[in-house]
Formats: sequence, structure tokens, C-alpha cells
Amino acid sequence: MSTNAMTESRDWRPRWARSLRFREAIAGYLLLLPWLLGLALFIVGPMVTSGYLSLTRYDMVNPARFVGLKNFITMFTTDRLFWPSMMLTFKYAAILVPFALFGSLMAAILLNQGLQGTTIFRTLYFLPHLTPIVAAAVLWGWIFNPDVGPVNQMIRTITNSADAPGWFRDPQWAMTGLIIMAMWGAIGGNTMLIFLAGLQGVPQELYEAAAIDGAGTLAKFRHVTLPMLTPTIFFNMVLGIIGALKVFAAAFVATQGGPAYATWFYALHIYTNAFKYFDMGYASALAWIFFFIMLFFTYIQFSASRRWVFYAGEVN
Repeated sequence: MSTNAMTESRDWRPRWARSLRFREAIAGYLLLLPWLLGLALFIVGPMVTSGYLSLTRYDMVNPARFVGLKNFITMFTTDRLFWPSMMLTFKYAAILVPFALFGSLMAAILLNQGLQGTTIFRTLYFLPHLTPIVAAAVLWGWIFNPDVGPVNQMIRTITNSADAPGWFRDPQWAMTGLIIMAMWGAIGGNTMLIFLAGLQGVPQELYEAAAIDGAGTLAKFRHVTLPMLTPTIFFNMVLGIIGALKVFAAAFVATQGGPAYATWFYALHIYTNAFKYFDMGYASALAWIFFFIMLFFTYIQFSASRRWVFYAGEVN
């Protein structure tokens, strides 16, 4: 009997278990195991737990007591901050996302011109995005200081008047200050880099063909650049809306939701109920409503994208 035959006869595993495809599958699942464990422990597990807690009254001290849909009824009927926090969050996203997308696109177009020193400018544009949110909030708190901040000093110098916005101390200006701070970090961040990658992926042949047809700079941008960038715009818009709706850290550090609840965003409302009042059941119910809201908005965007997003390889 040959050596191979003897080895095979001693191997108790069935033939399919000894195949190369089976061994590759086992290796693949072993490589996936750390991610699967992380998904189960840190995403699926907490979601299932919060789903259960949303149906209970739980204060982290006493055992959870099942109350059914009472948390959701309270949310829509007697919580005086639920609707205002949701409206403020929508308002923040509706203002920030269009301006951030437009500013990021303009910055990407500028950096795509191949001018001298472009690498340095890319680094400078991206630095605000790398600044920790706490440091950014402290910095902008000083910039918008009503008494000694450089912004108000400049406004007083230009207008020759002592009147200037109160910014984070004024309910009418606090939201504007947070939006400006968010745009400072968003315009030169990942959104700009994604737009830059999209611009560099537009075939030069299309610009050459447009030039032969007599198209100018604006015509090229309208009829070539924008259609080819629609997948990138759609991708950035989805991420931008999700990120804007999740706004929390900036308001928590800079304004604590004030003044007079002027920046009391939905995520801050969830945090306060969970870690200030320790009402984990109600906070979980708020979080699940927030999850379904973001799911709904994402679904609407994907449904509407079929009408305006153009994919170069798509056959109509």
C-alpha cells in the first residue's frame, strides 16, 4: 500500500471535509470570527437589549419592570422636550447638510485644479476635521465669546457699534454658532476627500468631447461634472444626513443644550434621560424611535435616487 493511501485510510474525516474548498471556508470563517464577535457583542446584543428595555421601566438600581408601550405613549403625549428636540435636530440637518455638501464640493474642485502647493492646502483643509470635538468646542467658544471673542470684536469694529451677537449665550444665535462650527470641520473633511476622488474619476475624454462641441467651463460643470458626480453626491448626502441627525458632542460641550433649550437636540435628549435621570427604559424607547427615523430617511433617499443618480456603467 502506498504512503498516500495509508495516510488517507488513517484520516477519519469524510472526503468533503478533506477538500480544499472546505479548508478555505473554515479559514475564511476563522478570519471573520473577530468581526462576528464584535458585531454580536457590541451591535446586535445592545440593540436586542435596548429593544427589551424600551418596554420596561428601568433605573439601573431596581430590576426592570415591564410596562409595555407606556414609554412610547409618554414620549408622544407628555414629554415636553420630545417634539422640540426633534424639530431642532431636523432644522440643524436641513441647514448644515446642503451648505456642507456645497462647500466640500467647491473645496474639492479647487484642490483638483493641480495648482502649486495643492498637497499643503489639502493638509490644511483636513486639519479641522482631525481636531477633537471637545477642543473645537473650546476653541469656538473663545472665538464666539460675546465680550472678548475676535468675531464680535471684528463686528464691532466694522459696524462701529457696541451691539454684537451673543452666540452660544443667546437662544437666537446658539444654533447658528453650532452650524458654523460644524461647517468648519465638515467642509475640509471626509466629504471633501470623497468629492475629490469622484472628480478624479471623471473621464477626461468627456471634457474633451464637450470642448469640441463648444462647451465652456460652466457648461462642462453642468453637463459633465455634475452628472458623473451624482453617485458621489448621493453617498455624501446619505452620510451627511445621518451624521447631522446624530449631532450630540458639539451641543453637549459648547452649550449643554441651552440656552433656554435652543440647542436641545434629540441625541442630547436621549443622553440626558439615560445618564442624568437614569431612566434607561425611556431612553431606549427614544433611541428606537430615532433608529426608525434615520431608517425612514435613508429609505426615502435611496428610493428617490433612482430619478437623479447616474451610474456610468448602467444600461437604461
